[in-house]
Amino acid sequence: MRAAEGWKDYELIDASSGNRLERWGSYLLVRPDPQVIWHTEKKDSGWDRADAVYHRSSSGGGSWEYRSPLPEEWTVEWNGLRLIVTPTNFKHTGVFPEQAANWKIYEDLIGSAGRDIKVLNLFGYTGAASLACLRAGASVCHVDASKGMVAQAKRNSALNGLSDRPCRWIVDDCMKFVLREARRENRYDAIIMDPPSYGRGPSGEVWKYEDDISELVNACTDILSDDPLFFALNSYTTGISPSASGYLLSCAMSGYPGKVTADEIGLTVTGTGFALPCGSTSIYTKR
Repeated sequence: MRAAEGWKDYELIDASSGNRLERWGSYLLVRPDPQVIWHTEKKDSGWDRADAVYHRSSSGGGSWEYRSPLPEEWTVEWNGLRLIVTPTNFKHTGVFPEQAANWKIYEDLIGSAGRDIKVLNLFGYTGAASLACLRAGASVCHVDASKGMVAQAKRNSALNGLSDRPCRWIVDDCMKFVLREARRENRYDAIIMDPPSYGRGPSGEVWKYEDDISELVNACTDILSDDPLFFALNSYTTGISPSASGYLLSCAMSGYPGKVTADEIGLTVTGTGFALPCGSTSIYTKR
């Protein structure tokens, strides 16, 4: 497993009985996590001092119980990047901290490429991966179906003084966008794909990972440049192993020299030193 590093303002303090105890800046949050199947003793006092606890509803979804006043948003820092935190009704915060395990890889690959790199970030969410690529010197096309998420990505860009960097911010269904880019003969040197298990596009398009991921990955090979730097495929879908995603990406990239690696990504629990799995990433690199 590759555990995320470089966080200044985020910490996974403990995990037990289906929940995480996390520090986001100066605030303590408790959020559910289905991977936490153990029932260890909750020794850390933060469990009782948490500023907010997310409770799942039996009918689906859930809500926050605010035990202390919290701002609507605040920021956290990773390796000098500032990111806006906004707790939502879906338990998310606007940042997936485990993805820092990948942001560093993207930055290093772009920084050492020795040429201009054009990146396509699909399902780009609030933009942390896009910002890492921009900071490393790439031009980026950021695509997400949610207008609100793209707006927050732009705000994150401005927060970090990156608004003048070459980035297209696109609200669109990812498959439709990729097919249009193929018709336009637009090409990219790197692709980042971080799809949800299930979602809907801006016009009601239905996305289901198991049904749609193969078609999208293969469509993306039609918009790769002749010398692609990397292709990263993330998965949070239960039952999809890193090896399965790695196999899919290996088949799609079989015509290019290079290699595909696949592994879990996760977060170190500071209270135990163990790592909590938080999905997986398969990545093709040219070397």
